[in-house]
Amino acid sequence: MAPSKLRQAIGAVKDKTSIGLAKVASSNSLSDLDVAIVKATRHEELPPDERYIREILNMTAYSRAFVNACVNTIARRLNKTKNWVVALKTLMLVQRLLAEGDPAYEQEIFFATRRGTRLLNMSDFRDTSGKSYAWDYSAFVRTYALYLDEQLEFRMQGRRGKRSGYVYPQVEEEEGGGAAASPKTGKGTPLHEMRTDTIFSRVHHLMQLLERFLACRPTGAAKDDRVVHVALYPIIKESFQLSYDITEILGVLIDRFMELEIPDMVKVHEIFSRVAKQYDELDAFHGWSKMAGIARSSEYPDVEKISQKKLDMMEEIHL
Repeated sequence: MAPSKLRQAIGAVKDKTSIGLAKVASSNSLSDLDVAIVKATRHEELPPDERYIREILNMTAYSRAFVNACVNTIARRLNKTKNWVVALKTLMLVQRLLAEGDPAYEQEIFFATRRGTRLLNMSDFRDTSGKSYAWDYSAFVRTYALYLDEQLEFRMQGRRGKRSGYVYPQVEEEEGGGAAASPKTGKGTPLHEMRTDTIFSRVHHLMQLLERFLACRPTGAAKDDRVVHVALYPIIKESFQLSYDITEILGVLIDRFMELEIPDMVKVHEIFSRVAKQYDELDAFHGWSKMAGIARSSEYPDVEKISQKKLDMMEEIHL
């Protein structure tokens, strides 16, 4: 039997064993949940089966106990696996749960990760198949997990009013006494009315998230893998809004530039310089993903480049 066929057969046996153990280790309802998780993240090199993801979402809706059980099972799955397919599909499941699942998932996953549980702590993940391409897939699993972790941290800290993220962002009240609100509701402080230091904090968070996204560009064999492409699809679409949010902030900073003190002018110049490099990388990432057929070409926005001339003019003003 060829090595790849043997590896697939071993993976199938492991999945079957895990399903069998799940059926006898828990109550009927929880065993159904564990079985669905194994089936959604099995070893076969195909995207997660939507049936099982929907089943997990339905079983854990409105039940903190089931959410907790789901997170624990996912953590065990990630802790035990040395297979990139299982690890990536499990992280894809985590992303779906955060995007579409019970709101309790945010807290459960966030605090479990901060306690050191193997959820989004994948920095030491290695696929142990021994294949020459294993490094490419392992690297993607690690960077993908970092992006999800950064995104969740921004979201959670934004809800506590300490900082604002880009997904479901919470914009803190300028006076500090009001409740945070999402821009989607039309409440909270409009961007152009925020204090400059608040805008600086916001754009730095968004640039950090963009940095994490850019690190997700796959290399080597991972560039052509279908499972990797499916994992990239939602975060590439998120990058469209992310670049829009950053560009909107840059517009506000430009409008205020001549009114700023010299130290703040320097900060704005540094922000523009960093974003200019990020936008070059983003344009290249989007170009590759369009060629790879990830999302429709018509969905991709035009990334507004920052010219060297603009950077030079800003530098001349504050010198």
